[in-house]
Amino acid sequence: MFDISFGEILLIGIVALVVLGPERLPTVARTLGALVARAQRFVASVKADIHQQANLSGLDGLRNDIQDAANSFKSQMEAEVQGVRQVMAEQSAQLQQLSGEASAPFAEAERSIHGALDLQAPAAPAAVASALVVENSAAEPPVRDENQLDLFDDLPPAAVQPATESRPHA
Repeated sequence: MFDISFGEILLIGIVALVVLGPERLPTVARTLGALVARAQRFVASVKADIHQQANLSGLDGLRNDIQDAANSFKSQMEAEVQGVRQVMAEQSAQLQQLSGEASAPFAEAERSIHGALDLQAPAAPAAVASALVVENSAAEPPVRDENQLDLFDDLPPAAVQPATESRPHA
């Protein structure tokens, strides 16, 4: 800290002994030691604060670097998403165009098929409905598979009868 040699410390001690006297010298030495210790603690506290501020400024720099990298990544991802959306819009337009081109032969076939049919005399709706009812009623009931569980059919007669066994009460 200070460049004081042993001879200089000895000279200061002799002057203090002569000026203060042997009675007050120990109390002054203790007070002086306490003041030096307090000064050392203050210097250590200031050093710690400076070191902490230096670390915080380093962390602030690191935080700024990470924030810049995150912003750069975000802008890059937004650009990529925009590119993908643009490509998807182009592909959608192409698909709609191809769909229109592919539906043209079907429309022409429909015109040629329906053009040959007589669509001017439509069938009476009542006649069509009665034909459907007759057709549905004439159909056979579906074949029942005994291995399948059908929850919506009526129970067989054996299952409807209540059990007649009685249990003894415990």
